[in-house]
Amino acid sequence: MISVQDLAFSYTRTPFVHDVSFEVGGGEILGFLGPSGAGKSTLQKILIGMLKNYQGSVRVAGQEVRTCHRDFYERIGIDFEFSTLYEKLTARQNLDYFASLYRGPVQDADALLSSVGLLPSAEQKVGEFSKGMKSRLNFIKAIRHNPDILFLDEPTSGLDPTNAYILKQLILAEKAKGKTLIVTTHNMQDAAELCDRVAFIVDGELRALDTPRNLILRKAVAEVAYTYLEDGREKTGVCDIHATRGDEQLNRLIAENRLLTIHSREQTLGDVFMEITGRVLA
Repeated sequence: MISVQDLAFSYTRTPFVHDVSFEVGGGEILGFLGPSGAGKSTLQKILIGMLKNYQGSVRVAGQEVRTCHRDFYERIGIDFEFSTLYEKLTARQNLDYFASLYRGPVQDADALLSSVGLLPSAEQKVGEFSKGMKSRLNFIKAIRHNPDILFLDEPTSGLDPTNAYILKQLILAEKAKGKTLIVTTHNMQDAAELCDRVAFIVDGELRALDTPRNLILRKAVAEVAYTYLEDGREKTGVCDIHATRGDEQLNRLIAENRLLTIHSREQTLGDVFMEITGRVLA
């Protein structure tokens, strides 16, 4: 559904995005991860046709984006972090207005509003909504025309844990329908839970592209951490996972049945990102 080959782009004479190549198939979620100013938003703007003076090839839904036709926008859905809603209109009026821009059939508004807990607020003006309510409305606005490809920018930003969970389930439901999704996020937990693969983007370059699990295991810290009580206090021990047999303290605690907890200790996706790129997400 998406094929990018040898992509390069510059706002000035200095290259900003360069040597980027990747493909994304149907039923796949690819996450863009990178610090502010890394090129994630620029890359997404190229993919949705906002920036067309790029070099290389960018094909989305079978069309070269620089020469895409009007029907291109019938096949994609866009949910940016910042609201594109009309605040003087109600939630339902917003959905109906944006649905009128598409030629094909659209999904039932009440069903979508109900899916994100906004049906009781359907007749309320969006200007009275919280940031989280706007985020949920933005998402269902993006999927109402049932697009084949979804571009989501920080989809859980501003949501409490319950509503973030609901939205992530809706995102996974779109994937289950065979949709292709690009998710730009700073949230490593979201990336690990949602994405089939993640792309580390720094300084306009693609530094790594793989599944979250493979990236973590590739850079994994092979350790076992355990806790135990000694002199009435809880203490922690750590040993190499391949040297547990020779760890006298661990084996003594096991023999005396004094272990409180024991588990392998791996790096997080954020740890791996920092190790590969030398940068932190912020």
